[in-house]
Amino acid sequence: MNLQIPAELLPTDGRFGSGPSKVRAAQLRSIVAPASPMGTSHRKAPVKNLVANIKEGMRELFSLPDGYEVVLGNGGASLLWDAIAFTLAERHVQAATFGEFSRKAARAVGKVPWIERVDVREAPPGSVALCSPADGVDTYLYPHNETSTGALSPVRRIGSDALTVVDATSAAGGVLADISRTDVYYFSPQKCFGADGGLWIAFFSPAALERVERLAAQRWVPDMLNLQLAVQNSRKDQTLNTPAIATLLMIDSQIHWMLNAGGLKEMARRTAASSRLVYSWAEDRDFATPFVAQAEYRSPVVATIDFDSSIDTATISRFLRQAGIVDIDPYRSLGRNQFRFGLFPNVEYDDVAALLRSIDWAIESGIGTPQS
Repeated sequence: MNLQIPAELLPTDGRFGSGPSKVRAAQLRSIVAPASPMGTSHRKAPVKNLVANIKEGMRELFSLPDGYEVVLGNGGASLLWDAIAFTLAERHVQAATFGEFSRKAARAVGKVPWIERVDVREAPPGSVALCSPADGVDTYLYPHNETSTGALSPVRRIGSDALTVVDATSAAGGVLADISRTDVYYFSPQKCFGADGGLWIAFFSPAALERVERLAAQRWVPDMLNLQLAVQNSRKDQTLNTPAIATLLMIDSQIHWMLNAGGLKEMARRTAASSRLVYSWAEDRDFATPFVAQAEYRSPVVATIDFDSSIDTATISRFLRQAGIVDIDPYRSLGRNQFRFGLFPNVEYDDVAALLRSIDWAIESGIGTPQS
């Protein structure tokens, strides 16, 4: 039997990945526009002006406090985890971990010899661990959103003398955040900003800028991990090495779209509406439940839904992929019978509703169930 979901039930766009995320058509058009700087030097005005526009757009979108700087660097968040160990963390770090990516960030900072202690506050996937003030800690690390599990942590400053460093890779641009409560708020552009990877963007407080400058002068640091070099180049509207100019163009297009649509508040409204729909859908069905049990910690940008053992989500995912609905599988290391939905600002509410209708249709038709 060759089952096919009726076309009227399907989403217009079936991309629901948690990164890389859906890219809007207008972003792709910006790459091939007549005035595109593709294929030109990143040290010349066309690309430097593009970087300057991105910095100014980020400043406006996130309402950055006075004294904070927008810094761009080559590589993604994974590279920044190592850079934090070299020129941001001093001796004693506290890290909150509750998923694969937050664990990786904590492990990275503990590998260098000058970090004397990493105090890890860990919670199992599906819940949230929180940092708390402690004597002697100079750097607090935690994620705003754990992409692997769909758990959202509150953004707050920890302690009074230490730096608060927040990995906002999948939250920035889709969740409200008071940047003044952080010293470094960093992210990659392939989530809410609908671009490609290979770049990191961060907002540095004056205290973070001072520490970076001091530690870079005291320690041997590889150039790619030297945040002071990233700061210096960003002040010149460039990156240390050649960036992917297509990625810069897509970020710039996304920032303009976000600002014209109503800014960060509107982006947060969009993701909140989509995620409410998903979580309500799961709670209304006896075979599904939100993976994150505490509602206040459920992510609006990455929703994870567990399914009863009678439902084979892997089979359903393969079936939906044939219909153009892609990248809803759980994070690979969790090993759960689960779907994970990327609900970033680029994803339309009506497409989320259609996704859920399609899943219902598949299950009602016996896909991934004992009768299939």
